[in-house]
Amino acid sequence: MNISIIQAAPEHAKDIARICSTGWRQTVQGKYSEAYQTQNVQYWYNHKRVLEDIDKGIYTYVAIADQIIAGTIGGVVTNQGVSHIYVFYVDDEYRYKGIGTKLLHALTKNHLERGATDQCASVEEGNKLGIPFYEARGFRRKSQSKRYWRPITNDHFYK
Repeated sequence: MNISIIQAAPEHAKDIARICSTGWRQTVQGKYSEAYQTQNVQYWYNHKRVLEDIDKGIYTYVAIADQIIAGTIGGVVTNQGVSHIYVFYVDDEYRYKGIGTKLLHALTKNHLERGATDQCASVEEGNKLGIPFYEARGFRRKSQSKRYWRPITNDHFYK
């Protein structure tokens, strides 16, 4: 499988919305009502909102596997040098093929170049996909919050 990581662009909005909608629903399955899930998906992952967020840089990269959009990651670096991962999903048909690692690698490298020294992600409690992924890459839960943190430096950064 040929995997490439590229900058998210408006033409990726439909696939980003699909991947994020499905991925978010999978992480909250059994936790929230169907009505709430539908409302949340319609708010965050509608085409117009995704296009706006691509323009703002919230969706930073997409993964293309054999010419199919297979995942997305995005976030920002704050003035305090913290790399915040706002969104990170891989299509379930493409999980466990290294795509998530490649997406995280690209975002981390970009954020290191922009001065980040720490990285954090909010992870839904009990997320059986996200938590093990982050922990395997050095993230640790910060107290009782949903936030997972890790330091990032050029020495720490895997190439």
